[in-house]
This record gives sequence, C-alpha cells and structure tokens, in this order.
Amino acid sequence: MAIEAKDYVAKTQSYFHGERRDLIDQLEGSSTRQILEIGCGDGATGAYAKREGKCGRYIGVELFPEAAKIASQYLDKVYVANIETFEVPEECELSDVLIASEVLEHLIDPLAVLRKLYKNLVPGALVFASSPNIAHYSTLRMLIAGHWDLTDSGRMDRTHMRWFTPKTYASMFEDSGFEVLSVRPLVPFRRKARVLNFLTGSRYEHLFVSQIVLQGRRTK
Repeated sequence: MAIEAKDYVAKTQSYFHGERRDLIDQLEGSSTRQILEIGCGDGATGAYAKREGKCGRYIGVELFPEAAKIASQYLDKVYVANIETFEVPEECELSDVLIASEVLEHLIDPLAVLRKLYKNLVPGALVFASSPNIAHYSTLRMLIAGHWDLTDSGRMDRTHMRWFTPKTYASMFEDSGFEVLSVRPLVPFRRKARVLNFLTGSRYEHLFVSQIVLQGRRTK
C-alpha cells in the first residue's frame, strides 16, 4: 500500500505550513548552496532560507498538489511526487543540504528513501531531520490506560506509517550511510523534566523528548 495525495485531503492548510527557522538558522549565508527538501509543504521553510540568503537554489518535493502549487511561488523548483517512488533528477545531485522535517514518519520505507537520497547529495552535505518521539511519556501513559488513540495531527497522526525513538531515528540514518552529528529535543526540557532527568542519571531522557531533531552528514 502506497501513500497517496488523497490520504491528506482532509488536512487543513496549516498542516502543510511549518517554517523551520531552527534548522535554517544553523546554516551560514551562501549564494551557491543548493537545498533539497522532501515534504516541503507550502514552501515556508524554503522561502525563509532564500529570504535570509542561506542558499542560491532551493528544490522541494511535495506529495500534495495544492501545497506544492503554493510552494512553487517561493521555491526555485517543486516536484509533485511521492518521494518513495520518485526518480531523483540530476539537478538534485548538486544538493549541499537535505531537509526532512516531519516527513519520514509518513513513509512506508524511510530507510530506503534515505539510502536513495544519500546518493544524490554532494560529499559533506548536511542533513537536518525531525520527527515525533513515540517514546514520550504521554504515549506510555496512553498505553498503560489500554489506548492507542490516533489523531489528525501530532505524535499520533493517523497518516503516520512509522514511529521512532531518538535511538532508532539515529540508527536509521546511520544505516543509510549518514554520520549522525547530533540528536536533540526540539524544545528544551522544562524545569520538572530537567529535575527528573537529573535524578535518574539521564537514563530515561527519551521519555521527556517530544520532538526529535537530528543533524547528520554525508561523509563520502
């Protein structure tokens, strides 16, 4: 069973909008850099990258045609395609940065996609990715209560095909060939979580991570 655009028809427009300044702000300014984003939504992240002078060219791949149409107003090139079956064109092989924000969890075989994209990046290219952490304490609390409740968005989004913990997320990137440089929570722990994490010697740190953010690099 393949994911299709019709599976996202019920999503609101805000679902496809997410300006990831936290990822783009890690890059130095460059007029020659090419960024490739899979699941680019309405192009908000790419528009910000271009506005801030972080790249000279920004390419997006988006499954949902209506979101891709909006993105095409801001990005240099937008392909309307399912990344799992997409034959990556030669122009993407010049990409210095890959962004996969809140998309890998929607794929049937994200490992295969990462292995394919790895080959289409220049040596030394960076990858920024993020996904929900299924090992968050709220999920465990739900399971203890005997539930597995799907929602329209968030960690339990009903269109998710895969679920990750910080460790399995990092392992997937390593298995696809990337060197993992960092894995961190999107939002710093609040005081209560910091105290509990300290008292448990960080052994259960994964319980307090809501959103996983990973930075990696193609080494060869």
